[in-house]
Amino acid sequence: MNMYVRIHTHGNERILAACDEDVLGMTFEGDGARITVSEGFYRGESISEEAFVERMKSVTIMNLVGERAVALAISEGKVSPDSVIEIGGVKHAQVVLF
Repeated sequence: MNMYVRIHTHGNERILAACDEDVLGMTFEGDGARITVSEGFYRGESISEEAFVERMKSVTIMNLVGERAVALAISEGKVSPDSVIEIGGVKHAQVVLF
């Protein structure tokens, strides 16, 4: 299964929005939090895990949703497991890279 990845550019910041294909378009709620995995923000290219790893190297901020996207970012050392939250059963991480 691939992931959807979209890169947004704002000034000097390059923001990687990525999600697992199976969560695109869905809304998750739990513990007073809510996240909508909107097509407008997350839907870009449908890419492989290898391509996703490469995209992570060229951005300054990441917004990730889904088990696979978050797990890959953790395995590549881009996300600390301690910074991952779960909203309505879906994993979510926001990261600023230095």
